[in-house]
Amino acid sequence: MTSRTCPCGLPEPYAKCCGRFHRGEAAAPTAEALMRSRYSAFVQRDEGYLLRTWHPRTRPPRVEFDPGTRWTGLEILGTGQGSAFHATGTVTFRASYRGGSLHERSRFERVGGAWVYVDGDVAE
Repeated sequence: MTSRTCPCGLPEPYAKCCGRFHRGEAAAPTAEALMRSRYSAFVQRDEGYLLRTWHPRTRPPRVEFDPGTRWTGLEILGTGQGSAFHATGTVTFRASYRGGSLHERSRFERVGGAWVYVDGDVAE
């Protein structure tokens, strides 16, 4: 998937967008960038990246992927803080999949200077 558009919704090729985070070549600079890269990791079924970017306090032992889920798009609905100047941030998003969508307000924190996913509140 090196020349195709990134699953996160930005108009960059996957390799230059979220792929560089997944490969460990760079760290996501904002909470929104981390959210987008984690969505792409779900699309790619990249358990290692998801676990590495999950806060140690809330990280599960493993990520269970539903083999029937086909992610079809990500829409960022709002952000709060989460820039290079913040220690915490939120991202509200809608992730669509074949047959439905997930709407969540996710919380992020910096750990050792890197953004990590803490948890989220799923909206109905």
